[in-house]
Amino acid sequence: MREERGRPRRVVMIWMALLGLAVALLVPFLGMRTIGLESVLRGERGDPDSFIFWNLRVPRLLASLLAGSALALSGMTFQAMFRNSLATPFTLGVASGASLGAAIYVRLGLSFSLLGLSGLSLFAFLGALLSIGLVYGLTRVKKGFSTATMLLAGVAVNFLFSSSILFIQYLSGVIHSFRIVRWLMGSLENTGYRSVWEMLPLVAGGVALVLCFTRELNLFLTGEELAQSRGMDVPRTKRTLFLATSLMVGGVVAVCGPIGFVGMMVPHICRLLIGADHNWLAPATLLFGGAFLALCDILSRTLIAPAEIPVGVITALLGAPFFLWLLLRGESEKGLL
Repeated sequence: MREERGRPRRVVMIWMALLGLAVALLVPFLGMRTIGLESVLRGERGDPDSFIFWNLRVPRLLASLLAGSALALSGMTFQAMFRNSLATPFTLGVASGASLGAAIYVRLGLSFSLLGLSGLSLFAFLGALLSIGLVYGLTRVKKGFSTATMLLAGVAVNFLFSSSILFIQYLSGVIHSFRIVRWLMGSLENTGYRSVWEMLPLVAGGVALVLCFTRELNLFLTGEELAQSRGMDVPRTKRTLFLATSLMVGGVVAVCGPIGFVGMMVPHICRLLIGADHNWLAPATLLFGGAFLALCDILSRTLIAPAEIPVGVITALLGAPFFLWLLLRGESEKGLL
């Protein structure tokens, strides 16, 4: 693996933890209207500052931390599995599947909730499950669960669902078409405590599993043949990580929409700071991913206040220059080692 950059890992991890703590403590107070600590502590009934803090900003912060951590950790996992530094959580079509489900819901003009889940999130998650099932089934056609087959299946499903979304938009009226486009931008605008509870089980389960597979992720970097020679069941490990991370991403996209570039940028930044050892990289990515999306959400709420920019637009604006820098740096050719 590539040599460390001269920064003690523990020091970097401490700074990551402090950044996450600072973001968690400060972000709810910031926005179009700055809220004072006194208003929150006083918490008088009917106080607008207290209401905004506890009912709007705190759940939105929690949603951004969960979504950012999940997307970043999934991107890190796919980059290791595919040994491709440009892999993202959406490489295998999960986002397009969720987007298709959301587009169908909007086009049908539905409005319902089931067991506390909004109909839009439910349809989006079902679309993500359909995408996961198709990619998994197509990959199983060839024995061994090969990386090349998985990537090709993901690309095929991505194109199929993306073209279906365009077809639905073409058939939709102006209002429905706008709602679809707005959802595709990715946003935390309508997230609340219910959104947090919708994401939490899948994100917590996926994070726990990935953290248990850091040794296997390190072995993936050496190549599948060498990993297998060291006793790793490569196909089984890939299946497990694929299903866990895809379900995690599906849960996030179902609630927030497809928020791009987080899963590509954050693992790279953390890798530059702390190295490629996933025993350290995974927790660093987890911490920085949540903090990064929370900071992007602050920008989305304040840049053109009182209007709001979808946070997916902010991450894309930051991600595009980063992507170009990555290409100029030649990182995509060097791989992860």
